[in-house]
Amino acid sequence: MVDYKAVAALDAVITSGSFELAAQKLFITQSAISQRIKQLEQTMAQPLLVRSNPPTPTPAGQRLLGLYQQVKLLEQEWLPSEQQQVTELALATNHDSLALWLLPALKAVLSEHEVSLNIVLSDEKNTIDKLRSGEVLGAISANEKPLTGCSSDYLGQLNYRCIASPNFVKRYFPDGVTREALMSAPAVIFDQYDEMHHVFLEHHFGLNEGQWRFHTLRSPEAFVKMAELDIGYGMVPDLMLGNKLETGELVDLLPEHGFARDLYWHRWALEQGILAEVTQSVIKETRFLPQSLHPCGVY
Repeated sequence: MVDYKAVAALDAVITSGSFELAAQKLFITQSAISQRIKQLEQTMAQPLLVRSNPPTPTPAGQRLLGLYQQVKLLEQEWLPSEQQQVTELALATNHDSLALWLLPALKAVLSEHEVSLNIVLSDEKNTIDKLRSGEVLGAISANEKPLTGCSSDYLGQLNYRCIASPNFVKRYFPDGVTREALMSAPAVIFDQYDEMHHVFLEHHFGLNEGQWRFHTLRSPEAFVKMAELDIGYGMVPDLMLGNKLETGELVDLLPEHGFARDLYWHRWALEQGILAEVTQSVIKETRFLPQSLHPCGVY
C-alpha cells in the first residue's frame, strides 16, 4: 500500500522546489520530510527523487506523483459536499493560449466549484513534461501523442504572422524585407526557448542565430505593443491582432508566409468530476480555432 503522507511530502518538495519550503507547506520539519521520502523509496525499492537544486523526480517518482494527483482529485469527488475541501487544479499551458482563450474556458469550473487554480506556464513543446512529472493534471501541448495512461484531443491551430508597424517598415525595410535589412531590424522573441522566430528567418532568409538582433519580452500582449510603438517586429497569433491589419495599424511583412502550430489537450485518462468538466470546457471553447489550415510549422 502506498503511504500517501509520504507521497505528499514528495509532491511538496517537487512543487515548492526545496525541502525547506516543503516543510513549511506541510507544517512539519525538514528532517520529517526527508524521513518520509526515504521510507517511501525503501517501500518502492527504488529512488524517487533526484536531490539536485531544485529537486526533480525520477521516472518512478513522476509516475507516483501522477497517481497522487489523480487520487486527490478522486477523493474530493467522493467526499460528501460538507466535507469537501478546496480542489487543487494544476494545468500547464503555453502563454498564447492563456492570453487568448484558456481563462474563459475555465470560467464555469471556477465559478461552480471550490477550486484553487495553479497555471504552470511553459513552451507548448514542454508543457507535456509537466504532466509527465505529475506537476499538473492537464496540459495544452503541441505534442500529438499522449503519454502512457493519458488521453489527448486535437483542439485546433494557432496561426502566426510576422508583423510590424508602417513606421517600422519605412525605417528598416524601405526596399522590402530583405536578408540584409533583417540583420539590423530589432525582432521581439519570448524567451531563450522561443525558436519560432529563429526557424522562420532561417527558413525564408537563411539567417542563423546570432545574425539578427532581438528584444526579449515574456508577454504575448507586449509583442503587439512593441509593434504599435514602432520599436520591434515579431510573430503574433492572428487572434491577437483583431482588425489591426485591416485598419493599417500593423503590417504583415510576409503575407504569404507564417507559422502554424497545432494544439492538443492532454490529461490523465482516468478523468471524472472537475477534470472531465475542464476537458469539456476546453474542447468547447476552442471550437473557433481553425482546423489545420496550414502544415504544422513554418510555411
